[in-house]
Amino acid sequence: MIQIRRLDHVVIRARDAETLVTFYCNVLGCTVERRLSPDIGIVQLRAGEALIDIVAVDSEIGRKGGAAPEKEGRNMDHFCVRLELFDEEAIREHLTQHSVVGSKLETRYGAEGNGPSIYIQDPEGNTIELKGPASE
Repeated sequence: MIQIRRLDHVVIRARDAETLVTFYCNVLGCTVERRLSPDIGIVQLRAGEALIDIVAVDSEIGRKGGAAPEKEGRNMDHFCVRLELFDEEAIREHLTQHSVVGSKLETRYGAEGNGPSIYIQDPEGNTIELKGPASE
């Protein structure tokens, strides 16, 4: 069984990433936690215990999401939930029972640092990241 501890992060695709960074920092009080290279195109903002990642649609990662956010393009790349326990074998068994296929296990950065991560998709095609505790 999967037990969610909390929301870890949300990834938003943006036509004008810097405008969104300014909005989230100035209006909502977020702070820039880190910026990945412009080619990758992610700015990670601290939002309390969670992160809001802003991804430029014309960056390496942003292009994977298709068209820019409008009627035919999506602006949400994925959302991530931090699991209470991360037992890969138990998670995969649970997913299989529900006919859900998970991605390969990878280490990814989240609100607590680098930790184990598996991507799944809901029935509407929304991507959800299942994240374990930081391994650092």
